[in-house]
Amino acid sequence: MTQGRTDTPPGTARHDSRLSDAQVNVAVAALSMLAEPTRLRLLWALRDGELGVSALAQAADCTPTAASQHLAKMRLTGLVDQRAEGRARIYRLSGGHVQRLLSEVLAHADHTVSGLPHHP
Repeated sequence: MTQGRTDTPPGTARHDSRLSDAQVNVAVAALSMLAEPTRLRLLWALRDGELGVSALAQAADCTPTAASQHLAKMRLTGLVDQRAEGRARIYRLSGGHVQRLLSEVLAHADHTVSGLPHHP
């Protein structure tokens, strides 16, 4: 490899071949948040931007109280961010990694359910 050049595709972070315990713990926490239907629906509702708790609860077909509890857990694991707008809390996905993770896991699900072949 030449000085200043990497073989990593653009937009892809370079990581050591060995995962640290901290990396594994954060990844497991994030994936465990995705392994709950209401949370997955809440994240999907946030794919195009910011929403308040009431709109998110409606999108996920749950109560605002349940949505708030799920959002608090996802905030602690770094999947969503929030900001205050008066007394209301407005949520958004915490970044492109979360957006891509969500898109990929749901594309995988779509291929599995529809019978489409998976990409290599």
